[in-house]
Amino acid sequence: MNDTKLIRLIDGGSTQAEAARELGVSRQAVNQRIIELRGRTTKVMATKKINQVVEQKLDAIEQLQKINTEANRLLDELQQTPELKLKVMAEIRGQLRLQLDIFSTLYDMQAVKEFQQEVLSAIGEADKETRDAIIDRLNQKRAIRKSIRFD
Repeated sequence: MNDTKLIRLIDGGSTQAEAARELGVSRQAVNQRIIELRGRTTKVMATKKINQVVEQKLDAIEQLQKINTEANRLLDELQQTPELKLKVMAEIRGQLRLQLDIFSTLYDMQAVKEFQQEVLSAIGEADKETRDAIIDRLNQKRAIRKSIRFD
């Protein structure tokens, strides 16, 4: 089956049955191939997004050093104004908390990426029946998520 022609037909508005007739295959074969292509596309796009975020190379030590230097400068200037000093310290704590949340999220995203790669590798090594059962289950979950609308 020609993937490019299949995608062109589906994107052009053809139904799966029409695409199947055009390609000389069953509708189930078209459906299965579309599922595989969408899965690959989703994986590639997710990996690119994760890599873009991770590759920004936010240097935690450098960021914390900048915050620390600026905080110490401000606190030295505010020795004579205790109320303002407390407000500045609260803001610094908030900024540090935000920084920690960002780094934690980046770490979690990298861990998810590694886990996904391991799962995909394991699925690829499974026998066809098991692999098809896993893919069917994932597609069912995806269909359920797509049917839920948040307005």
